Amino acid sequence: MAGSPVPRRAEGMAASVLAPDYQRIVSVLESEAGREGMRCQRLATALGLEAVPAKVERLRSKAKRLVERGWALQVRPGVFAALAVPVG
Repeated sequence: MAGSPVPRRAEGMAASVLAPDYQRIVSVLESEAGREGMRCQRLATALGLEAVPAKVERLRSKAKRLVERGWALQVRPGVFAALAVPVG
């Protein structure tokens, strides 16, 4: 849904609380392809979107929102990754 709020992540919170678009982004970042981090152009392609500037910028905005709210990391400028989940 357009304009969906992204809640701040709290411990134990599942990505299922996010709007579907944000859930898809988190899912791709958590996948093997996103393990080292992804640029938004590559993320767009992985999501099945055309990698045109308007769509890439919209995706970048969503990825930054996920970072601000604790759902993802920006490992380098323009490169986004899933949060590292400690084992055990």
